[in-house]
Amino acid sequence: MLASPFPILFITATRIGDAVLSSGLIHRLSEEIPGARFTIVAGPAAAPLFQDVPGLEAIIPFEKSRDGGHWVRLWSRVRRRSWGLVVDLRGSALSGFLRRRRRAVYRRSPGPPVHKVIEAARVLGLQDDPPAPHIFVGEAAARQAAALVAGEGPILALGPAANWVGKTWPVERFAQVAIQLLGPGGPLAGGRLLVAGGPKDTAVLPALRAVTPRDRFIDLVGKVDLVTLHAALGSARLFLGNDSGLMHLAAAAGAPTLGLFGPSDEQLYAPWGDHGRVLRGARTLDQIRTLDPDLSQSICHMMDLSVESVLAASRRLMSETEGV
Repeated sequence: MLASPFPILFITATRIGDAVLSSGLIHRLSEEIPGARFTIVAGPAAAPLFQDVPGLEAIIPFEKSRDGGHWVRLWSRVRRRSWGLVVDLRGSALSGFLRRRRRAVYRRSPGPPVHKVIEAARVLGLQDDPPAPHIFVGEAAARQAAALVAGEGPILALGPAANWVGKTWPVERFAQVAIQLLGPGGPLAGGRLLVAGGPKDTAVLPALRAVTPRDRFIDLVGKVDLVTLHAALGSARLFLGNDSGLMHLAAAAGAPTLGLFGPSDEQLYAPWGDHGRVLRGARTLDQIRTLDPDLSQSICHMMDLSVESVLAASRRLMSETEGV
């Protein structure tokens, strides 16, 4: 006997990285609630992550406006429905005015901050067994990703962009690492270089195209949707990137992931999973804050992270994940 539909309104983050880190909750709900039907509210950049969620009824892109009118617009879209469950990771008051059987709303917890995966899991009382990030990949996206990465040799994937210059390791240093890893005698000798990014990240390409022959260069900067990109990153032998949504996409895909950190907190945003690692330069986050208290200035805070240390950490991670 088929389960009756169980409508779930799931309100998640604006940014891609935060949305990825909360995505395991949708996976868990899909597994545990027969007949789950999802309406997902997410920021415009993050919304495409959920295009292949099973039982998806609608995706509502949620763009903030200065006057707060975005909440009114969302209310007008969802108020007529009777929901089985409302999950609100934004901690708004909206769910209190909706017809629903149950609601789960983010509330700031006392005590020290925890990783964002655990923070999201607390909303559903799953902090002792937090669901790992999970992006559903449909057949079309899987086929496209497989075609993009088809070929011989291991793949080094790079995510050299970020949403702020302060978190961005210089692209020339990414190029130097790639040359060492892919060149003669390197652990990925004869392999391919995949560069990932969004439509606004094309400035990173010139410095990286010259690293490897054209037939071993995979340009996925602004070329594919997020789900296809996620699936393609799952084929990487190593992902190396700044703290960004791309880093979390790669880790969620199961790629050995080395995240480069400076002016962000790895206790909250480290790549999740057994194959995720973090590397930062000599300065702690607190030391960086002495120079840039609000973490808002146009200063690169990643200059103290050397090519040599990133190379060593990359080799170590590949050794630790050999044969996995």
